[in-house]
Amino acid sequence: MIKPNCSALQRNELITTLKSTNYDLLVIGGGITGAGIALDAALRGLKVALIEKNDFAWGTSSRSTKLIHGGLRYLKQLEVGIVMEVGKERAIVYGNAPHIVVPEKMLLPIIKNGSLGKRSTSLGLMVYDRLAGVKKTERRYMLNKQQTIGAEPLLNDTILKGGGMYYEYRSDDARLTIEIIKTAVEEGALCLNYIKCIDYLYENEKIVACKAKDVFTGEEFIINTKKVINATGPWVDTLRKKDNSLKGKHLQLTKGVHIVVPKEKLPIHQSVYFDVQDGRMIFAIPRQNIVYIGTTDTVYNQDINEPFATKEDVEYIIKATNYMFPTIKLAVDDVISSWSGLRPLIYEEGKSASELSRKDEIFISDSGLISIAGGKLTGYRKMAQRVVDVVCKDLAKVENRTFKACSTKNQQLSGGNLNGLSIKDFATQLHKDYNQFSTDEIETLIHKYGCNTNIILDHAIKSQQELLLAEAWYCINYELSFNINDFYIRRTGRLYFERPTIEENLEKVHEYFTNTLQTNHTIAEKAKEEFTKAYNLVLAFKN
Repeated sequence: MIKPNCSALQRNELITTLKSTNYDLLVIGGGITGAGIALDAALRGLKVALIEKNDFAWGTSSRSTKLIHGGLRYLKQLEVGIVMEVGKERAIVYGNAPHIVVPEKMLLPIIKNGSLGKRSTSLGLMVYDRLAGVKKTERRYMLNKQQTIGAEPLLNDTILKGGGMYYEYRSDDARLTIEIIKTAVEEGALCLNYIKCIDYLYENEKIVACKAKDVFTGEEFIINTKKVINATGPWVDTLRKKDNSLKGKHLQLTKGVHIVVPKEKLPIHQSVYFDVQDGRMIFAIPRQNIVYIGTTDTVYNQDINEPFATKEDVEYIIKATNYMFPTIKLAVDDVISSWSGLRPLIYEEGKSASELSRKDEIFISDSGLISIAGGKLTGYRKMAQRVVDVVCKDLAKVENRTFKACSTKNQQLSGGNLNGLSIKDFATQLHKDYNQFSTDEIETLIHKYGCNTNIILDHAIKSQQELLLAEAWYCINYELSFNINDFYIRRTGRLYFERPTIEENLEKVHEYFTNTLQTNHTIAEKAKEEFTKAYNLVLAFKN
């Protein structure tokens, strides 16, 4: 049974509901933070709506390092509180979404003149494990030089002194965001993409509504609400300015770039977190047939809607990678995709991009606009808890209402119920009922859709539809996907991780979206043009 409240086919009905409902809370921004807020608020009993001017996870939440990690490097900056909080959150997010958050063995090489020595690395990783509450089977262990080379033969043995092995969690940031959105909807929230906040309405100098615009049709309408949370990431100050409340602290955006290379070009045995000669550190993370490497950290003052990797960014990452793995001789031409995201950090006088704190902060304007900025992907749940606490406290005081306590810690996300099995074992189990498909095909789907994979497999069999179009059908009917941009970039990650495979089926998938949703010609062509631009932009540095 299709849930109409998460189906792109029910967009008109959802907009009608937005127009006619008085909400306790309107969340603006459909990234990981906004999604987490909507879920937390819905679970506590608030009537909540969320709107996003583009697609869910369109901004930073589809362009991170895609790790649920504890921020080991923040120990070097003595930000113990951040390490403690997000370190513990790793295990919680893993428990909530085990199909998307996967334990990842991480090697930390110790090199001559590196940022960490043997003793400091051992101590740092031990403190990291303690602060983060890491389970015994995933605690760090130290390696001598020969053991480190044994673990990763490609490392530069002329500078290597040893290493430390520890665990982080690999994720898909956009998939995690959409699973949170779906869970929030299941709990009563209304979440809709391609709806833009264009203004606020006030009574007695307090915000009481938002004027919104349907990005597809241009229709403008009012959303009535008691509270508004601005969770728009890099656009937080834009919405504060619209409220005439951009004063005091403000954002400093920094850009992070990642490049993707075929695994045969960098055949590492596990993820590696290594030093760059300028004192920074970079991840190299294998994923199926590719390895992605990043990230940069530079101040960004250009168009926030279209950050992209420059040749300088790519050459920086390649130079650092070749220094640590000197025999691979990686070149710009080896890069098959890239992505570039913006971090909405809080400006601090005199600090470089890498030194800016990742701590989140809440700003409340005189009009009642609540804005939240800063923070990390891993800490999204605690960020949501803090800001929803503010809303509940105020509504309880004004309206004499009571609200449930935050319960997201134990909330299984959509797709997350794997019956206690590993992804591989769950795939084997599904294969018994769906042996028309290989276990590899099923496992790939489980990494995206978890226990909802059987819905896709069922549809493929009943409709005699190839798996790719069955996946598109699911994303339309269950995940508010409206076009090939949503599908190829954020629902499946294919633009980043499987770009060379896209072209042969692109027209077929585009026609499927257009016909299924009966999209008018102008909107359909615009979506196709936007995808072509995104498809080319990930390799724009080669021009």
